[in-house]
Parts: sequence; structure tokens; C-alpha cells
Amino acid sequence: MKFKNTLNTMKQNWELYVLLAPFLLLFFLLTVLPVLSSAVLSFFNFDMVSLPKFAGLGNYIRMFTEDDIFLTVLKNTIVLAILTGPAGFLLAFVLAWMINELGPFLRTLLSFMFYVPALTGGGLLIWTIAFSGDSYGYVNAVLLSLGIITAPIQWLSNATAIIPIVVAVQLWSSMGVSFLANISSLQNVNPELYEAGAVDGIRNRWQELWYITLPGMKSMLLFSAVMTIASAFSISGIITQLAGYPTVNYAADTIVSYLNDVGSVKYEMGYASALSVILFALMFGARKLFVSLLNKVGE
Repeated sequence: MKFKNTLNTMKQNWELYVLLAPFLLLFFLLTVLPVLSSAVLSFFNFDMVSLPKFAGLGNYIRMFTEDDIFLTVLKNTIVLAILTGPAGFLLAFVLAWMINELGPFLRTLLSFMFYVPALTGGGLLIWTIAFSGDSYGYVNAVLLSLGIITAPIQWLSNATAIIPIVVAVQLWSSMGVSFLANISSLQNVNPELYEAGAVDGIRNRWQELWYITLPGMKSMLLFSAVMTIASAFSISGIITQLAGYPTVNYAADTIVSYLNDVGSVKYEMGYASALSVILFALMFGARKLFVSLLNKVGE
């Protein structure tokens, strides 16, 4: 019965499905098919020259029992995702919530300023100069002038310092899209809901936030969460541009940078596909967790 209802709905709205067809076709070819191909290829050994050879679970066994680099980049990926994901999501929302209270001119100006890093790639050149290992780097210059250090620190070659630097740069560069989505959603919350809430007993801004604002923008919060998850688990270019590949003792390298090396340099496409499957599983699990938490909003 349910299947028949679906078919009837499709027949009644066939024009909409015709309009969606080009997008659905491209989505299948460019997104679904590559994901399925990677999942299948992860069970093979393939070097792009000879024919694929079936390896079963060999790539996954090698990953967790023989590859020490994988265990290091897996830890780095999870740590960076935890540090940049929730923090970036909350920071983008809090800034949007605060700026939304300002007048139109200031709100527009500040919104543009916070979105600029997303347009300029996070200003990586400025960050590179700031943490340069010589005395001309901004951070070293300030610390030297204050007498805190006596010799320049090699920030981007320091296994201890590189993770905090990457976290700071990632938060700055990835916040723009989520911030813009949040502030646009805040603008579209029906103001009459606040009046109705006051009648129903809501007495302060925190109650307004929890029972009216957040439920009213739940769909946009989900979009922001998905974008944040994708950004947090795919950190690679920032690390490579700041510190090169590999970083010292692989201290900041992630699964993305490692699978790029395995697939594009070593041509171990089966192993690279297995790495991508693990990354997909991590992102899918994080998304499920975010969705379950967002569903509790307003309860």
C-alpha cells in the first residue's frame, strides 16, 4: 500500500521529478557511484597499472595491525574533529546570535567580516607569516620583544605546537559558512512566536533560546552541523600549506592527507579506498550523533 501511494504521488508530481532528474543523475554519477566504487575497491589491491587483485579484508587488517602511520593519523583526525567540530559549531551559532541583536548596519558589516575568511581560504599566508620560525614571524617577534623567549621558536616544526595552531586556523577559516547560515536562520524565526511564548510563561532569553529560537531554526542547525562535520573530518590542505607533508612525526597529519599520499603518490588505490571507507564511517557516525543531539533541542 505504501509503495502504491508513493507511485501515485510520483505520477501526480511528475513535472517536479523531471526537473530534478538532471541533478539526481549528476549526484549519482559524481557522489553515489564514487562512494560505492571506493567501498568495492577497498577489498582489492590495485596500483592503476595491473588488474585489481581480490584481497578480501587484507587492506583493513593491514590498516589496524601493520600500519603505525594510520593509527597516528586516525588519532589526529579524531582529536582535530573533536576540537574543531563542536567548538566551531557553537562558536558560529553564538556569534550569529549575538550579532543578530545589533542594528542592520553593524549586523551586515560584522557578518561580512566573519564570512571573509571563507572567501579568502582563511588567510593562510598571514598565518604562515605569523608563525614563521625566524625572528620576523609575528609571534616570535612579539615574544622576543617582551623577553619571554631568547631565540625564535620553530612553531610549524614543533610536534607539540602544530595541533593548537591547526585548530586555531581551522576554526577561523571554516566558521564563515555556518555563521552565515545561522544568522540568516535567526532572521527568519517568526517574531510572533516570542510573543506567544511570553504569554505561555517564558520569562528570560535563555528560555526563549531553548524553546523558541533553536526549534525554529532546527533545519538550518542540521545543515550547519553537516557542514561542520565535513570540514572537521577533512582537514588536510591547511596542514599541508602550513607545515608541509608529512609533518614532524606525523604529529598533525590526518586520514585525508594520508590517503592522498597513498593514492596519488604511491598509487595503492585499494588501500586508499579502504582509508576513505573508514573516514566515511567516522563522518557518518558523527552525523548520527549530532542529529540525535539536535533532536533533543526544545524538549
